[in-house]
Parts: sequence; C-alpha cells; structure tokens
Amino acid sequence: MATTDRQATTLALAHALSAAERGLAVIPLSRTKLPALRSPHRSSDHTPNQPSNRSSHHDDPEPAAPPCRGECGRPGHGVYDATADPARIRELFTAAPWATGYGIACGLPPHRLIGIDLDVKSGTDSTSALRELALRHLFTIPPTVVVLTPSGGRHIWLTGPPDAVIPNSASRLAPGIDIRGAGGYLVGPGSRTDHGVYATAPGTEHLVPAPCPPSLLRLLLPPPRAPHPATHPSVGNRGQGLVQFVLAAHEGQRNTRLFWAACRAYENGIGRALRAPLIDAAVHTGLTEHEARATIASAARMTGHRP
Repeated sequence: MATTDRQATTLALAHALSAAERGLAVIPLSRTKLPALRSPHRSSDHTPNQPSNRSSHHDDPEPAAPPCRGECGRPGHGVYDATADPARIRELFTAAPWATGYGIACGLPPHRLIGIDLDVKSGTDSTSALRELALRHLFTIPPTVVVLTPSGGRHIWLTGPPDAVIPNSASRLAPGIDIRGAGGYLVGPGSRTDHGVYATAPGTEHLVPAPCPPSLLRLLLPPPRAPHPATHPSVGNRGQGLVQFVLAAHEGQRNTRLFWAACRAYENGIGRALRAPLIDAAVHTGLTEHEARATIASAARMTGHRP
C-alpha cells in the first residue's frame, strides 16, 4: 500500500474516533465513498483495493437469504456496522486497511442525524432551491455543522426528534437536494475520496448539529400511508393468510417473515399471484419496495422458481 494511502487511513481513523467521541456512529469508507468492507454473505472474489460493497442498503442483486443487517456478528453490513465504540472502530479499520474515509450513520441516537445534501452536479442550484423552500415554508436553517464536499456541494447537519424516522430521498424535496436519514450515512469531514477531501466549513467546526426546524421536518417526513385493506381481492384464503403473516411483522422480523411467506407462496403455486400483495404488505410494515422485491426474488430462487 502506498505511503499516502497509509497516511489517509490513519487520518480517517483519527477523524472517525473524534466523531465517535461526539456520539456519532461511524464506518470505514473506501475512496469511492462506499463502505470499505465487503459483505460476508457474498461469495464473489474481490481484491482489498477494490471493495465489492456497492451501497449501505444491501443492493446485492442475488441475495441467498433474507438480508442480514449485522445479526451474524461479522463486519461488512454497510451502515449497519456503524458504531461509536472506539475499540470496535479500530477493529473495522484494521479489517479495511484500504479505507481512506469514514461514514457517519444518520438517524441513530443520541443525535438522530439528518443530512441535507446540497448537490451542485447536473447544473442544479440546490442552494437557491433550499432558500426558496425556506421562504415558502417559513423556516430558517439554524447555525449548525456544515461539511464542504470536493465537488463544491455542502452537507448540512441537523438533528431529528426521537419519534421521527426520516427516510432517505434524492431530489424529492427539490432538484439537487438529497436527504440522508435512517439507514443512510454522510461522508465525514477529513475523509479522502477519489475526488478530494471533505472538510468542515469555516466557522462551523465547533458547533453541534442543530435541531431541524419543524416546518422543514414536516417536509422530510414520508406522507401518511392509507389504511391497509384487510383483504386482497386478487388472492384466495391461502394467500391472504400469508399476507396477514407479513402485515403482523415487527421491526427486526420483517424480512424474515416476508421471505418465509414468499417461499410458502411459491411452494403452493401462488407465488406470482401473491407477489404484489406481499410487496404491498412489506412496504406497509416499513420495508422499502426495493428490499421487498429483493427478498421475494430470493425466495423464488430458493424454491426453484423464476423471480
């Protein structure tokens, strides 16, 4: 490994430990801004300098089982590895000596960080877009931590209340404004990437993340879901029982229940007919549509059917 890479890794670890002292949970990142550790559930070969993790949301196109979010105890689960424990952080960086940056997990206590990512790519003026939103909805961004990105963009750090789960989104609020919430992460200041170094904006180094203004928080919250129908007219009694089984899932068992129900559906010859109702039920419990589709596709392969 080149000396410059060793220095970048040492600096990234130091910055990560400093962030952890402030109560922020972190993970090591590669120069591509992706989690530095590959998933332990993927069998494809890789080289250390070319990590195979592609996102923090388990985008493996061929999951062999319900997505693991670190329950197995091994590292390599993206943002689900995030920790503020110094000893654990050192272990993660030791396992990823090619890491040159670190990610800060959003949505976790005590700060429940929300990242407002103002992008400048694609010719968007995200700063003006945020200013227009502030005028229209009568809020002001308080003094808070701001991180400057190598491309000229900015990450504004805010905090959310304990009862709010802010989802990740891209340009939903306005063109060029991405939101990093629960299940997402922000590249920490001091990280070195292929495009340069992330740095705290002058004058914000010693600030703490400020509470998100209530008017802005309302814009970030997902729209309320309509009540889920008690039955799906497109499936019979057998299928309806499986749908209800998924609807009854609590956090921590949603993927497992969905995978089991999808397997039973395919084994009973109603997998294709039950696909849409199962996805609806899973989304209703809090999974994303992408996660639901991936889990059902895995169940189809597991039972010898075509996804």
